[in-house]
Amino acid sequence: MEFSLDGFSVAHIEDHYSLHERRIFLGLTQQKAADRAGIPLQSYQQFESGKRKIRRASFDIACRVLKALDMDIAGFYNGDYSVGEPTYVKEGRQYFKATDKPYDEEPSDEE
Repeated sequence: MEFSLDGFSVAHIEDHYSLHERRIFLGLTQQKAADRAGIPLQSYQQFESGKRKIRRASFDIACRVLKALDMDIAGFYNGDYSVGEPTYVKEGRQYFKATDKPYDEEPSDEE
């Protein structure tokens, strides 16, 4: 029996998964996301990995990171990003519906 994930979205139990998915969805490298937020790359990487909690950062830093990822600040704090972007599966690989970009592919600086 074959099971399809077409039309399903990923549920994000922790905030850092939302940050990671949103960055990939936008086609940004971690460096580009950090630059847009005006924070050091290492700080951004800690938020995205979950090593540092975005909700425990200063409100200014959290807002800058969320804006860099084109995320609504109130929506983020109200859980609007708990369900990820809609995806589909093609030839065994998951893609974002809105962009047709692979869900699991890191953007490069060359794009």
